Amino acid sequence: MNENALPLSQLQAVRGGPLYVKLKKMIEQAMSDGRLKHGDALPAERDIADAAAISRVTVRKAIDELVDEGLLVRRRGSGTFVVKPVPRMQQPLTRLTSFSEDMRRRGMVAGSRWLGRGLFHPTPEETMTLGLSGQARVARLARLRTANDMAIALERTSLPDDILPDPDGVENSLYQALLQRDIRPVRANQRISAVLLKEDEWESLGVPPGSAALCVQRIAYLDSGRVMEVSTALYRSDAYDLVAELTIGS
Repeated sequence: MNENALPLSQLQAVRGGPLYVKLKKMIEQAMSDGRLKHGDALPAERDIADAAAISRVTVRKAIDELVDEGLLVRRRGSGTFVVKPVPRMQQPLTRLTSFSEDMRRRGMVAGSRWLGRGLFHPTPEETMTLGLSGQARVARLARLRTANDMAIALERTSLPDDILPDPDGVENSLYQALLQRDIRPVRANQRISAVLLKEDEWESLGVPPGSAALCVQRIAYLDSGRVMEVSTALYRSDAYDLVAELTIGS
């Protein structure tokens, strides 16, 4: 990081407030005007303290407050990084759509960062839920879903191998890849719960340690009634609201 991005040597000359407040405002201003961007790493706390001629306790207090506010995130072994706040998105629960379609409707570009995919021997739970025969394998997809290059969700999906024989052929939208084979879901059951993210999960999503997520477990069906997929998605709770419309029965 260059001196222009965060002019720490000028901190002592800034007027008003305790030193940690001055440092916090300097970092916030650098984020606001684009000198610090989403994903940028801050210098080490020791280096900030030396450059600004302040104590590491002062640096830690400023950074702690920015972490608590969700503007910075600490990643163990890697450092402290800038986190751009994301606009909250409402996801209706009355429509069966893919992540790619959801983002497209919002004018955003959906993307994937693959964490793993391939054909595997199914677990007993996959065998039972997907109704697999003894010789069948299961296609598994694990990926970080992004919107405009920002991490939004962690998604893990399992499908029978005759429905998805080539997991490596999925480029972005799973449902689009299935549609090319004239396969599409017609209904799904979803279970939603709140969970605390594990360390590898909050690091992947770029959210503060101990953050919560919305866990959406889906079982989707073909028109024949056969189970097409089972999936679990962890959505950033600071980005997603799940909305359902209810009616009063007669």
